[in-house]
Amino acid sequence: MTLKIAVQMDPMEGVNISGDSSFALMIAAQKRGHDLFHYDVKNLTYLAGRLTTLAHPVKVQQVEGDHFKFGEQIRLDLGRDVDVVLMRQDPPFDVGYITATHLLERIENETLVVNNPVSVRNAPEKVYVLDYAQFMPPTLISRNIDEIRDFQAEHGGVVVKPLHGNGGKAIFLVPEDGSNLSALIEVFNQTWPEPHMVQPFLPEVQDGDKRIVLVDGEVAGAINRKPGKGEFRSNLAQGGYAEAADLTEREKEICAAMGPDLKRLGLLFVGIDVIGGKWLTEINVTSPTGIVAIDKFNGTDTAGMIWDAIEARLS
Repeated sequence: MTLKIAVQMDPMEGVNISGDSSFALMIAAQKRGHDLFHYDVKNLTYLAGRLTTLAHPVKVQQVEGDHFKFGEQIRLDLGRDVDVVLMRQDPPFDVGYITATHLLERIENETLVVNNPVSVRNAPEKVYVLDYAQFMPPTLISRNIDEIRDFQAEHGGVVVKPLHGNGGKAIFLVPEDGSNLSALIEVFNQTWPEPHMVQPFLPEVQDGDKRIVLVDGEVAGAINRKPGKGEFRSNLAQGGYAEAADLTEREKEICAAMGPDLKRLGLLFVGIDVIGGKWLTEINVTSPTGIVAIDKFNGTDTAGMIWDAIEARLS
């Protein structure tokens, strides 16, 4: 089948073609003969029961500095003119992101949206993971300094994260003596209105933070991300580097526990993060990454697996 695919993502000029999962999905779709359109979430328009957007037909190629070519801008009816919408703009998971899920929900009986916008809205990375608390390290979600101090006193060194952060940004390590904890929480409380996530520092992170990708509930592959020099964060966007990885028995148990739920919820492309082979820390559903590195190490075609799953759902 030939599909018409609208990709809701950030500007094409800023794409890192050597590692961007959205670009890899576009390349794979184009190889299958599908038609691609690119649009910015800011161009979504709802009028008289129809959801439309200004979009560019786009061709992509694996050539640095010349990786895309736009056709003339057109207006697409996302319910009538396309078969698939890929919701791939980067977080933050803010009111703008949530509003886009509400609008895309309006076309759920006409067009397949990946991932399902209702489920994405209900599954922010550091909140949805609480459904699988049996696999998580001790976790506090609060903005109350006294509760955070008590948690830190019990666990020693802790990591403080924005609840809706992404890409390893603004994650702070507080040492065992709790120095600067109060000042840090003051800054967090002034910057974000929501509570914050606090967890014990896991020394195992020095050995890596594993990204496991699941496609329609099934494991597609994994990489181990290790911190760069002078860092404790292993995110590739923060200077971490990747290496090949297999799954531990505990990680297989985690994936088996959540796989059927992901499939049922229409969360077709998901990346989960596991530290030390046993501690689940995040479930990434908004714009998961990692498939390029996984395929590089494993010789797999994760983008192809995702399109197989999409085509199976459509048929």
